[in-house]
Amino acid sequence: MATPTFDRLALVGVGLLGGSIGKGLKQRGLVSHVAGVGHRASSLDAALACGAIDKATTHLEEVIPSADLIVICTPALLIPDVLDRVRPLLKPGAAVTDVGSTKAHICAHAAATWPAPRRFVGSHPMAGSEKFGPEHSDPGLFVNAVCLLESSPEADPAARARIAALWASLGARVVDMDPVHHDRLVAHSSHIPHILSALIATIAARQEGLGPVIGNGFRDMTRIAAGRPAIWRDIALSNRDAILEGLEEAAEELAQFKRALEANDAAAVEAYFEAGRAAREKALQ
Repeated sequence: MATPTFDRLALVGVGLLGGSIGKGLKQRGLVSHVAGVGHRASSLDAALACGAIDKATTHLEEVIPSADLIVICTPALLIPDVLDRVRPLLKPGAAVTDVGSTKAHICAHAAATWPAPRRFVGSHPMAGSEKFGPEHSDPGLFVNAVCLLESSPEADPAARARIAALWASLGARVVDMDPVHHDRLVAHSSHIPHILSALIATIAARQEGLGPVIGNGFRDMTRIAAGRPAIWRDIALSNRDAILEGLEEAAEELAQFKRALEANDAAAVEAYFEAGRAAREKALQ
């Protein structure tokens, strides 16, 4: 068993990501005690039952003052409010991060309300599942995943190093990124694909007798549409500007393909698919 790297960890939110953090650190012997804070007794009970946490409570005041590291795992729109509630409870030297899929509004709020050097540093582990809840948590969820970490001169270096060590200890590769640039990139790589996945599922389901002709392409394209709607509502609203910009671009690309198809322009239709093939290869390099 490894020597614990983290003494007392507090998870604010004990769903899939929070539960996976708790399980991952506990199974690796890297934490002495994990406390979970949540609103729903059922989620807290499930997190206790699956071994993701050692203590469950609905009150931040019971666990934050003794925690060395706090990870906020709530929906993105709730994180600024949680930061306001956590900040006055922190003990000296505690480090705070989050797992929000959007970063600009969260990090801007922290920059405006936390004293420098700021002991909150935003994180976005690029890992997850269409499933949710602590019962689906996985101690290996972050292995070989990328975790994007806020780059800011206002961040406390010791806190930032602590948070980077958290993700590295769970098997993730930490990549520094500006929050605004982060949101623009993930709008294209994650948020718009989810919107389009929901669109494909919606228009397909309007067709009678669809079942026998569903293949792997449909399953692959729509898997993420099974994600928790409230989480994706918050992601869309908190990254509205970048998503709207990307949707405009997507709409123009689709309109160009539609015009090519209407004109029966075989060369243009083939060029559309060739551009997509080449773009995917480039993106995955």
